[in-house]
Amino acid sequence: MTFTQPPRLKEHYRNTVAPALLKEFGYKNVNQVPRLVKVTLNIGLGEAIDNPKLLDSAQAELTMISGQKSVITRAKRNIAAFKLREKTPIGVTVTLRRDRMHYFLDKLINIVLPRVRDFRGVSPQAFDGRGNYTLGLKEHIIFPEIDYDKVDKVKGLNITIVTTAKNDGEARSLLTGLGMPFKKSAG
Repeated sequence: MTFTQPPRLKEHYRNTVAPALLKEFGYKNVNQVPRLVKVTLNIGLGEAIDNPKLLDSAQAELTMISGQKSVITRAKRNIAAFKLREKTPIGVTVTLRRDRMHYFLDKLINIVLPRVRDFRGVSPQAFDGRGNYTLGLKEHIIFPEIDYDKVDKVKGLNITIVTTAKNDGEARSLLTGLGMPFKKSAG
């Protein structure tokens, strides 16, 4: 997939967000400013043990959502309680970097999240302590690329945004500047 113009989100970061973060945190060098590294999309399908066809549809749908071919993930070890054998296919994942990452986040923030029913913002508590943010969506069908009539099963989707931020405060400021709609804290 070739894009003709640079991503809006990347331009917004360069022109607005990076200078604001430089000033807010008092960095001495522009290279200290937190930036996006990658976005990882993941669909876990435990039911794929019984119905392997689910993986094919999930892989096709995740490829449509991301614009990049997704790969099948496999179990790392045997877990008897889940009837799971090592190397059994159990999900699909894709990692987006550079322009594709910026295009995807722009679409997520401005098109997909506003389509969620009764949306009040994403949780500001979903940071991991090292500046990375994980967002879980209950339904993958909110993406405009997915045709609801052709979906065999509604699947959940995890989106992990990896940044160079050293802590959660820096990452929250970065994502807020990029337009991530965090819930307002009560108080």
